[in-house]
Amino acid sequence: MRADRVHAYGAALGLLGDLLLGDPRRGHPVAGFGRAAGAVERVLWRDHRGWGALHTVVCAGGAVALGALASRGARDSPAASVALTAAATWAVVGGTSLAREARAVGHALATGDVDAARARLPHLCGRDPQALDADGIARAVVESVAENTSDAVVGALVWGAVGGVPGLLGFRAVNTLDAMVGHRSARYRRFGWASARLDDLAGWPGARLTAVLAALAGDDPRGAVRAWRDDAGRHPSPNAGPVEASFAGSLGVRLGGTLSYGGRIEHRPVLNHQGRAVEIHDIERAVGLSRRVALLVLGVTVAARAMATRAKGRTS
Repeated sequence: MRADRVHAYGAALGLLGDLLLGDPRRGHPVAGFGRAAGAVERVLWRDHRGWGALHTVVCAGGAVALGALASRGARDSPAASVALTAAATWAVVGGTSLAREARAVGHALATGDVDAARARLPHLCGRDPQALDADGIARAVVESVAENTSDAVVGALVWGAVGGVPGLLGFRAVNTLDAMVGHRSARYRRFGWASARLDDLAGWPGARLTAVLAALAGDDPRGAVRAWRDDAGRHPSPNAGPVEASFAGSLGVRLGGTLSYGGRIEHRPVLNHQGRAVEIHDIERAVGLSRRVALLVLGVTVAARAMATRAKGRTS
């Protein structure tokens, strides 16, 4: 079986597994990687960029090497290769859990239980929930759905198409390291620098593809493109900016503004000035848009890998 077909079947099965099963309640492979990365951090931590870079190389490189070894072991059996790709895709993609958590917050808001919504919000993002009212929580959920569609679905499938199982595991490792040490706290300002920069680089193609697909799959493609063009560059994140702006334009809402992380107030630019304020029902609309983007990116990445395989065959 050709490599592009192995990837296509495996990626489709993995995405279907995520849709049907979601993340396991216990023993998630990403959580296991996080524990291993934490153990490495305890050994290597120094308030120095070089030591942080070594931590990134050890952890992310280890994940890539593990994927390469597993792929090598399965390469003689198409069935084993498909199963390995499916398992890796299911392990690194988190679209169903993202939708489940967003809907849980939305349900709490719809029933008027703002305290329950605040308690659930940390499952989605690191903002200070006590600083948010119901409208602020709804906006935070929509922004988190947008950003995590790129991080938890599109970026992983892009790197899976590029690098197979090692690409899948490597991308998720880099993204997890950024969540663990990439923030600008006193402890991680230097140590986490390499992980944060590598995550920016790894997330760049997936973020742009997410923005394109959100525009195509949303309610207002022109509005999405306009918000991306006009507002994305003012966002402090080079990858979250295009994604959130495109989602905002597609949904016809305004995102961005004042928010709080760990007691630190940030004033972010407004994305899609022409949109209205986020309402509770927009959470379900954002989840639906995220689902459509996930299906589109599967088709795009599978087609891209097939074209690359054919082109390689013609030149060899």
